[in-house]
Amino acid sequence: MTPRDTLLHLLHAALESVRGERVVADYLAAHRPPRPSALLSVGKAACSMAAGALAHWPGLDGLVVTKPGHLAPGCRALECIEAGHPEPDAESLRAGRRVREWIAGTPHDASLMFLLSGGASALLEALPAGVELEALVRLNRWLLASGLPIDQVNALRQRVSLVKAGRLARVLAGRRVLQLVISDVPDDRLDIIGSAPLYPVAWPPLPAHLPHWVAALLDRAPPPLAADEPAAAWVSSHILASNGHARRAAVAAAVERGLAVHEHAAPLAGEAAGLGEQLARSLLEGPDGLHVWGGETTVTLPPHPGRGGRNQHLALAAARELAGQGGVWLLAVGTDGSDGPTEEAGALIDGGSVARGEAAGEDAARALRHADAGTFLEAAGDLVDTGPTGTNVMDLVLGLRIR
Repeated sequence: MTPRDTLLHLLHAALESVRGERVVADYLAAHRPPRPSALLSVGKAACSMAAGALAHWPGLDGLVVTKPGHLAPGCRALECIEAGHPEPDAESLRAGRRVREWIAGTPHDASLMFLLSGGASALLEALPAGVELEALVRLNRWLLASGLPIDQVNALRQRVSLVKAGRLARVLAGRRVLQLVISDVPDDRLDIIGSAPLYPVAWPPLPAHLPHWVAALLDRAPPPLAADEPAAAWVSSHILASNGHARRAAVAAAVERGLAVHEHAAPLAGEAAGLGEQLARSLLEGPDGLHVWGGETTVTLPPHPGRGGRNQHLALAAARELAGQGGVWLLAVGTDGSDGPTEEAGALIDGGSVARGEAAGEDAARALRHADAGTFLEAAGDLVDTGPTGTNVMDLVLGLRIR
C-alpha cells in the first residue's frame, strides 16, 4: 500500500469498529435484554443502529428519524422521516410531533428502545409557543458560525425546545426505555449527545454578550429534566461507541501493519486553522509512525463562506505548513461521512497539496480566509468521500510520518 492507501485503510478499520449496526447487534448479543415493544432511532446513524436491532429482533416495529441520504435498505421496513441537518427544517418539526405522538400511542406499560446518535439536535424538534421555525433556523445558523464550544452550542439549542434537555422523557409517562447511544461529544456526556432528549441536564452558564435576539428566545420552554424527577428513572442509558473506540481501532490496525503508533489523548478543540498548523508542526518535529488524534474543532465563518467544513479547513491549514515537505501525510475526516455542510468526509493532504491546488489556479491563503477549503482541496485532488458511514463519533485525524 502507498502511505495514502494505508491511512484510508486505517480509517476504514476505525469506522467499522463504531458502525451503528455492528455496535447495537454486539450489545444485544452480549447483554440479551428483553425484546422491546418497539424502537425509536434518531440521528445520523439512526438507520444503521436500527438495522442492528432488527438483525437481533426481526419484525420489530419502530420509527426512524435521520438525515437525507442516510436511509438504507436495512431500516426501510420501519416508518422513516428524513429531516433537516445541519439546520432544522419543517420536517424536523414534523419529526418532533410524530415522535411525541408515536410514544403516546404505545401502551402505557410498553418497554421501548431508543437509539440515539449525533445529529438529533437538528433532526428532531418541537418549539414552544411564540417561537417560529424561522427564528430557530436563524439561531442554528448563528450557533454554527459562532465558534462557541459544543457544550454551549447544545445548551442554547436545548433552551429553545420542547424535546431537548430531557423534556421528551416526560412524554414517556412511566414507559420504560433502554437507550443505546453513539457518542459524538467530548467526554461522552449523555447530557449533551443529541441535545439529550431523554437525559437530565444542568446547563452551563450562558455565554457573555449574546445578541439580543438570541437572548429573547431563551427560557420560552419548560425547565429541563432534573435528575430527581421520576421521568429520569424511566430511562436506562448505555454508550456503545465513541471517538475513543474509533481511535483505538485505528491504533490496533496500525500495529498489525507494523507501524509505530503515537496516540494523542488530549481531545482536539478550538479553531481548526490553528490546530491544523499545530498538528502539522508536531508531525514534522515528532517521531516516525502513525499519529492519532480525535475531537471536534470549530471554524468562525466569514459573512459569505465558501465550500468546506472544519476538517477540510484544518487539513488545508496543515497543508500550508507542510508545503514542500516529503514523507508526511495527514487525514482529517468527520466520522459520519460528512464534513460540515459538505458531502465529503474531509481531506487527505501531503507536502505537495498546496502546489497541486495552486497549479490548478487556486489560492490556499484566500481559501482559508473565505472558508473555502473544499474548493482548493478538490483542485488538489485531496478530498475524501466515504458516503454515510452509519456512525458519528466526532472527527478523526491520522498523521503519518516516514523519513
